[in-house]
Amino acid sequence: MTDFDDASLDVTPEQAAAALADESAQVIDVREQHEWDAGHIDGVRHLPLMELQGAADTIDRDRPVIFQCKTGARSTMAAQAFRSAGYRAFNLDGGIEQWVAEGRPIAPEGGFVASH
Repeated sequence: MTDFDDASLDVTPEQAAAALADESAQVIDVREQHEWDAGHIDGVRHLPLMELQGAADTIDRDRPVIFQCKTGARSTMAAQAFRSAGYRAFNLDGGIEQWVAEGRPIAPEGGFVASH
């Protein structure tokens, strides 16, 4: 079971990968559709930022939620809003750019980090 420091808004790619592997947290990619299509972290849920508020009731309140975007700006906003609403919400520090920089895979094969 992955544990996060509730005093911090950010989690590392290593922590996010462990949480995905053991399903101890849900990870939500808040990028736009074209960004998702170009390349995404396998096993995460895609829910664009503009649709997030309307879909809040579909996000499990019993597990931590990690929001992720390209660099962490949009996902930080999402994490802050969801924390305010009572979720254990976090931001993937550095976003998918940091994930890829650390040599972690993305899907589909040959995928890339698209511009915002």
